[in-house]
Amino acid sequence: MNDFKPIKQEKTVISIRLDLDMLKAIDELSAETDISRNELIVQCIGYALKNYQR
Repeated sequence: MNDFKPIKQEKTVISIRLDLDMLKAIDELSAETDISRNELIVQCIGYALKNYQR
């Protein structure tokens, strides 16, 4: 069995501007999935970056 080694990922605080309809949709999905708004946005950005076709 491998030893558990916790890793602290470096994070930073940023500010973004969203139109109100997008924010409402994010908040609704956040509530439906029981995921914080922040974590949902992070996951959406991660998905977009992994699936972006150059």
